[in-house]
Amino acid sequence: MPAEPALTEESGAASGSAPDPAEFRTAMAEFATGVTVVTALDGIEPVGFACQSFASVSLDPPLILFCADRRGRSWPRIRSRGRFCVNVLAEEQRDLCERFGSRRGAKFDGLDWHVSRWGTPTLPDVLLGVHAVVHDVHRAGDHDVVIGRVLAVERHEVLHGVWRRPMVFFRSRFGVGEPDAPIAPDPWGVGDRWGWG
Repeated sequence: MPAEPALTEESGAASGSAPDPAEFRTAMAEFATGVTVVTALDGIEPVGFACQSFASVSLDPPLILFCADRRGRSWPRIRSRGRFCVNVLAEEQRDLCERFGSRRGAKFDGLDWHVSRWGTPTLPDVLLGVHAVVHDVHRAGDHDVVIGRVLAVERHEVLHGVWRRPMVFFRSRFGVGEPDAPIAPDPWGVGDRWGWG
């Protein structure tokens, strides 16, 4: 079966019918996602950013993907290193999300992190660590779609004997089933800064 042709402006929707960025961001908030922090070592300095665009791609070979804003500070450094860890946050780790979602401050200052045996920074008590190398990068609008080849996974579903749940981001809030929860603080509540870092 031949591949479908790629959509172009001429073959796609009628001119001017695409949503503007604010409308598109609001619409995409209807899709609940997990929250991750992508980390790497640039020399001896750890770098990282919060990212909600993360998914598995292939089982054999094991591949994952994440999307990173090309204007961000951390992603170019992670790309040049070529090795990274996707730290999947548990629901009680909003502090890590806020720390790595911000463009301000030194994100690793005062944080208890360690270098894994795969040479990637691992954050404390995350639900899952996915250690990978950059396999391929595809430019997509203002972001890069990064395909990673998985080296190893570290699961931590239970902490101190308690089964843990993932952090979920939905309708600009953390968690689902909390319609009165406050809107997430900047940068999540008012603008899409995931992958900026």
